[in-house]
Amino acid sequence: MNLFFTLFIFVFGLVIGSFLNCLIYRFETGGNFLKGRSFCPHCKHILAVKDLFPVFSFLFLKGKCRYCKKPISFQYPLVELFTGFLFVFIFNFVFSAGPFNFGSILYFLFLLIISCFLAVIFVFDLKHYLIPDKVVYPAIILAIIYTVSCFLFVINDFNLLIQHILSAFLAAAFFLLIVLVSRGRWMGIGDIKLAFLMGLVLGWPNILVALFLAFFIGAIMGLGLISLKRKTLKSEIPFGPFLVFGTFFALFWGGRMINWYLSLFMV
Repeated sequence: MNLFFTLFIFVFGLVIGSFLNCLIYRFETGGNFLKGRSFCPHCKHILAVKDLFPVFSFLFLKGKCRYCKKPISFQYPLVELFTGFLFVFIFNFVFSAGPFNFGSILYFLFLLIISCFLAVIFVFDLKHYLIPDKVVYPAIILAIIYTVSCFLFVINDFNLLIQHILSAFLAAAFFLLIVLVSRGRWMGIGDIKLAFLMGLVLGWPNILVALFLAFFIGAIMGLGLISLKRKTLKSEIPFGPFLVFGTFFALFWGGRMINWYLSLFMV
């Protein structure tokens, strides 16, 4: 039964990943993702059902459009696989840590939806150096609704609610300070909004883990690109993907990392 649920969640994640790819493309082109059928971005030919199977169609077509033979971006199978594995990971993370009840189901659904928003932000910012308001604002609204309703009416823990809200404002204030000091050269307004979302989702002290990892890995990647002469000190590097990575890491392993860090100071 556990294997069945895992397989079902994975396939469901693949399908949602395919939809996220469509969403990303429609945001890029300004199209309406609620209308119109999927088509090849090169020749604009409407895709048949057999062309739309996540990952499998890409493999069967050998990474090329069936109609114009132009290459299909690796973004499509990578996003689909990432979403599938991420959904499975969230499923195991939520239901292996506690009892199967209304609260855990609500938390599971919340994480699935938020992970979709974060995946879109990751890809879009990586490609266009921009965190779209059409993605981050609905994610923030959803996180506020979940945080308030869950902590007040399901968990009934007002202190935890305040903790998450303060984490959101402190994280956003930190990035706002960076934007003001650098006059927008180091960070963008989108990073402030994403930091606010991270604080709502992670709370304290996991938000510290996410921010630390984002800056640490971002610095390593930046130095690596500079050493390879792919970037210079004045080059712009999207920071959203590092924040998203830090968010997922802190969500799943933040507590363990904090306990490990504190254990270094215990005699």
